[in-house]
Amino acid sequence: MSRLDELAANLAEVRERIDAACRAAGRDPGEVKLLAVTKTFPASDVRLLHELGLRDFAENRDQEAGPKAAELSDLVDARWHMVGRLQRNKARSVVGWADRVDSVDSVRLAEALAKAAQDRGRPLDVLLQVSIDGDTSRGGCAIPDVPDLAGAITRSSDLILRGAMTVAPRAMSPTAAFEVLEEVVSRLRDDHPTVTEVSAGMSGDLEDAIAHGSTCVRVGTALLGSRRLTLP
Repeated sequence: MSRLDELAANLAEVRERIDAACRAAGRDPGEVKLLAVTKTFPASDVRLLHELGLRDFAENRDQEAGPKAAELSDLVDARWHMVGRLQRNKARSVVGWADRVDSVDSVRLAEALAKAAQDRGRPLDVLLQVSIDGDTSRGGCAIPDVPDLAGAITRSSDLILRGAMTVAPRAMSPTAAFEVLEEVVSRLRDDHPTVTEVSAGMSGDLEDAIAHGSTCVRVGTALLGSRRLTLP
């Protein structure tokens, strides 16, 4: 089986899972975007996924993503997402290749991204990353700090708050985690009309996330398998 055939089969299976989860939740499958997590996979896989119709791709390391996005610059309708923890000193580099940063978890990072985005010519879309269990050492903003972070993002004309993202903690059931995120996003929407996206759910728990309002599932393993690049 060629790599294209392998990816096509995986994509069909993932799409069927999304469709089934939406049917179970009484939702339109068109409401849920599939974000392909291509970190540690070669640019050739991204090109094949683009050929198969995907347009949104996620990376978590600036040093890998920048060259990969540059290599694929001919895919003019591809959208690149930064989904990993981001240090402030990488803000300018990330803004150079990312169409959206999905992992904004502090006021200082938001400020660094806003400053870096000033030269883009257009605002940078961002998602606020929420730490459901409050353990911010793994990334994410503690729930009590969400209003302040959202305010810092929306005060900048160089950033647009599009929604929130989370990763379900290992010590908590996905259902419980995504219920909490659903409540957080509901409160955010009351104050911030640009908030439309809920990024939750990965290969192992996308059904639970869709049942609780996810509009974007981040899928790596189920889509690309276990092949990996050798990283420094």
